Amino acid sequence: MSTTTPAKTSAVSPSPTTLRVQGMDCGGCERKVEAALNRLNHVEHVSASSVTGSVRLTAPPGKTLPHSDIESTITALGYQVIDESVNTTESEKPSSWWQSPKGRLVIVSGVLLALAWGLKFAWPTLGSWPFIAVTVVGLVPVIQRAWQALKMGNPFTIEMLMSIAALGALAINAAAEAAVVVFLFAVGEMLEGVAAAQARRSISALSKLTPSTARLMEQGEAREVAAASLVPGQRVQVRPGDRLPCDGQIIAGHSSIDESPVNGESVPRERSEGESVFAGTVNLDGVLEVEVTRSAENNTIARVIKLVEEAQAAKAPVARFIDRFAFYYMPAVVGVALLVAIVPPLVSTMLWSESIYRALALLLIACPCALVISTPAAIAAGLSVGARNGLLMKGGAVLEQLGKLKRVALDKTGTLTAGKPTVTDVESLEAGSRLDKSRCAEIVRLAAALEQGSSHPLAVAISDYYDRQEGASVPTVQGARALAGQGVAGHVEGRELMLVSPRYLQSFTQHTGEIKARIAALEAQGKSLAVLIERGIEGEDGIESERLLGLIALRDEPREDAREGLQALERLGVQAVMLSGDNARTVAAIGEQLGIEAEGELMPEDKAQRVREWQAQGLGPVGKVGDGINDAPALAAAEVGIAMGSGTDVALETADAALLKNRVGGIAEMIALSRATMRNVKTNVALALGFKALFLVSTVLGITGMWVAVMADTGATVLVTLNALYLLRYRFNEIG
Repeated sequence: MSTTTPAKTSAVSPSPTTLRVQGMDCGGCERKVEAALNRLNHVEHVSASSVTGSVRLTAPPGKTLPHSDIESTITALGYQVIDESVNTTESEKPSSWWQSPKGRLVIVSGVLLALAWGLKFAWPTLGSWPFIAVTVVGLVPVIQRAWQALKMGNPFTIEMLMSIAALGALAINAAAEAAVVVFLFAVGEMLEGVAAAQARRSISALSKLTPSTARLMEQGEAREVAAASLVPGQRVQVRPGDRLPCDGQIIAGHSSIDESPVNGESVPRERSEGESVFAGTVNLDGVLEVEVTRSAENNTIARVIKLVEEAQAAKAPVARFIDRFAFYYMPAVVGVALLVAIVPPLVSTMLWSESIYRALALLLIACPCALVISTPAAIAAGLSVGARNGLLMKGGAVLEQLGKLKRVALDKTGTLTAGKPTVTDVESLEAGSRLDKSRCAEIVRLAAALEQGSSHPLAVAISDYYDRQEGASVPTVQGARALAGQGVAGHVEGRELMLVSPRYLQSFTQHTGEIKARIAALEAQGKSLAVLIERGIEGEDGIESERLLGLIALRDEPREDAREGLQALERLGVQAVMLSGDNARTVAAIGEQLGIEAEGELMPEDKAQRVREWQAQGLGPVGKVGDGINDAPALAAAEVGIAMGSGTDVALETADAALLKNRVGGIAEMIALSRATMRNVKTNVALALGFKALFLVSTVLGITGMWVAVMADTGATVLVTLNALYLLRYRFNEIG
């Protein structure tokens, strides 16, 4: 699923090594693993992620990571290192909560607790022994994890707090409450596991988009091979209904491709020879022969998975703050609990048993489970929703920053526009109506005939326009030839025709003032023109004549959703500005058409400079959207760089986020998703802290007891988990 080093590999690696670890479900788990591994020799840096279920390690230069010590340390903490070299697929199989170790502990503890209550009422003479037994059964794995963390220099863990509180409760003869506490703690841990598994499942689902086999073409015959074995240059056959096993280019065939698995776009795209296709997309109705352009570990799906994993492992600033807060919070809680246990009996008539009971209850309510899971759960949900809808964000920090954007600079070509010319106007230049439909249709038909077979962008645009409008085959052209620097010429249906640029008309005698004005008006709109001319022989003297038939105007037009996307940004309070390297006339025309401020004829460094100027002027966090190499400097300079999914690899690597749908509306969707996620985070933090503040006070005052304290903490964990998971149902309705 990702390019990770197997757990049992001992080779030196200059790059970070990533291990898959099963059982890490919360921030507390991350801190335990990081603290233990940081104590090992030859481990320079450790980063654990409960969201991706991975541990990333680096060794000092020239040193070898101690893989055996790393694996034994992780195992001693109660987690399992997964050897992906054996069977990656099996390790990713989702299981129901009751099949997990934590789920089984909840079931066993719950059954035993119910049995203990039954025995209490049936045989009161048994006293507290049934509850003591329940407590011991549920507490043994907790104590084991606490002891291992203590041995590795991390005494302030949630498991340690729970162990002290439960054993203390048994010591002061509060066995029933101890049993309830242990059971509720198991429920809370199980829920954390469910939340983490839900986030990981969104990643593993991506890996299943690529088929396991491919039909490799060799000497005209197709044979089935592993898709992972494909290398650039090979050719594969993709039948109707099959998923594409690779990134590639169509060599033969034509078909509709369902690209929704990759970019979320619901409408299938027509793809034919010469066009690129992506791994994981579905071939709908035609047999295709595709040349592999990327290896399996570097195809679109693999790159998306890597980006999502890195994004979910990268913590947002608010998440890092919560982690730092929890680091100091735990020792402080232990100190306060000691004061609550010792001071009251010394300065008042309170019994020691009562003060100790309150101190133990304080330890339980102070467990930061809900607080620690509140942020990463919501961030993971937000990133997963984005990835599922073709919005890739490289980390929690990016997701958080997106919602703060006040200004967004957008490139023109390939970002606000489709990146290729299309026919915008067809006009007759003969006497009569210049917009006569039959005359205009004839102009396009003859022009398409002259341009057939040409790969020039303007020629392709004219041919595509004719196909869409008429759908009929074009006439055959004879004697086709290029006119250097001017256009093309040839014989069509016995007529000698030329399709030339307006420069050819400078010496043309019939170039009237009206025609000049019309050409100037169209060029002022940033359009390129092609003029259709018929050459013939007039009179008995055989004088050559040239007759203007009509003109075709073309321009790289705005994307279909460009105006709607910009309006969505405006509703969100974000100002959009166009920065382009294209000529100022074209940029101004497109800017006026879209209703936004526009500036043209900018070099790459000029775009980056504009972004820095806005930042210096305090115009708020700035976002930059682009798709080409010339956008890379500005993408890097902006607080958030967003690349169009159709852009160059340089743009995609430089950017902080990517729009796989290639839709301008995706920018507003990203910002709206960011704001929704941060609202979810704030709600979670408020719930976690609110519950704790309320029950900390009530516990110290003796109003609430131990089991109520744990139920409150577990309840807060349940609420923040459910609230974060609810974000997975987020829908991109009308923005604003």
